[in-house]
Amino acid sequence: MRILLTGANGYVGRRLLPELLSQGHEVICCVRDKNRLGLDKTTLEKITLWEVDFLLPINLENLPKNIDVVYYLIHSMTSSTSDFDVMEGKSAHNFNLYMNEIGVKQVIYLSGIVNNSELSKHLQSRKNVEDILFEGNFHTTVLRAGIIVGSGSSSFEIIRDLCEKLPVMITPKWVLTKCQPIAIRDVIHYLTGVLLKKEHYNKSYDIGGPNVITYKEMMLLYAKTRGIKLWIFTLPVMTPKLSSYWLYFVTSTSYKLATNLVDSMKMEVVCKNNDLQKALGIKPITYVDAIKLAFLKIEQNLVISSWKDSLVSSRFKENFSEFIQIPTYGCLKDHKIRSVTDVEKTLDNIWSIGGDKGWYYGNWMWKIRGFLDKLFGGVGLRRGRTHPTHLDNGDALDFWRVLVANKEEKRLLLYAEMRLPGEAWLEFRIDNNNKLHQIATFRPKGLLGRLYWYSLVPFHFFIFGGMIKNITK
Repeated sequence: MRILLTGANGYVGRRLLPELLSQGHEVICCVRDKNRLGLDKTTLEKITLWEVDFLLPINLENLPKNIDVVYYLIHSMTSSTSDFDVMEGKSAHNFNLYMNEIGVKQVIYLSGIVNNSELSKHLQSRKNVEDILFEGNFHTTVLRAGIIVGSGSSSFEIIRDLCEKLPVMITPKWVLTKCQPIAIRDVIHYLTGVLLKKEHYNKSYDIGGPNVITYKEMMLLYAKTRGIKLWIFTLPVMTPKLSSYWLYFVTSTSYKLATNLVDSMKMEVVCKNNDLQKALGIKPITYVDAIKLAFLKIEQNLVISSWKDSLVSSRFKENFSEFIQIPTYGCLKDHKIRSVTDVEKTLDNIWSIGGDKGWYYGNWMWKIRGFLDKLFGGVGLRRGRTHPTHLDNGDALDFWRVLVANKEEKRLLLYAEMRLPGEAWLEFRIDNNNKLHQIATFRPKGLLGRLYWYSLVPFHFFIFGGMIKNITK
């Protein structure tokens, strides 16, 4: 069948796509910017792309045709702390207009579990989107999940950061809230299991794993599974804002995401009874098994997607493509050139930069810069990288975003997402004469931007000089 996959470059979308292709479906990937859909050539040859932004005015040109099923995996929770619910509502309304014009049969929406009469802003927004989708001229199936556990998921990575870095925690009382985590593999089973099943049309289902536990128990079970000693003490006086800052500084999450997560963690997210699990023959794995499976993927470098690679973890407000063309007017540059004796080895070094590998020179200075960035509300270095040697367009790389990763053209282009009085690019390119060009470009904003750049020139001399020297060794 022909399936339209929205949110194709998101965490769940990247996991769902290979499963749909393996089942023989024809998939049209719906993305806002095709330049950041980091897929290998083999996968790209199997899919069709539809570039559309549901927040923009309706444009009915180049609509895909004969669509059977659509997966609605669009969320805006991490893009704002104030108006993400308005954005999600507008996106859903515009989506309905598009789908009504296309004439689809079924829309499958991955939502959040709603149990409380007083919902958090995040969960209320998810519920509002459900209501909007049910108004469309198509059959809607809603799957409501709580905490999704898998290598690269935001929930898993936050718990991992907390437990691996803090042997002793002073926590707010929301850690005693109950939830029902579910493994990402089971989420995918549910998503594919309801495809064009008429008995599941126009219905909502809660989906979860077999364990109903508190967030505190989740962290303690994680520590036990990993063989880590962990002590947790709960204080009832920690405010939501303080909790948000606590999550932001300790974990890889952005402040926007931390704020919305804390708001939702006060709400119990436990599944209501339903017969979907039995109807689809799904046996969900336990929370502990989900942790073990996640680390198996991590250890084998088989992490397909990470929430940190999504633009929701970045500072991007404009179209991704607008940054690919490096400006020349009004820019300051540090351009270093060095001959390359082993092109393949040098490319491997470039593609391994950042994360645990570091930046080839003055890693302690990069760490200080990352700490200062985090201190002033930036992303810092905690995002690291998803894979130690592979990069795709759109990947997060410490406090950079990969704009272009093309080994055939021997070019890697990064855009800085750190807090800066301007905009910065870092490019690595090997020319036809086997010379490596390492170019740092900075477009300052006002006098402060120029003062920032010139104050760092002495450090650039050593950092950039040492970096290109070690990359070409």
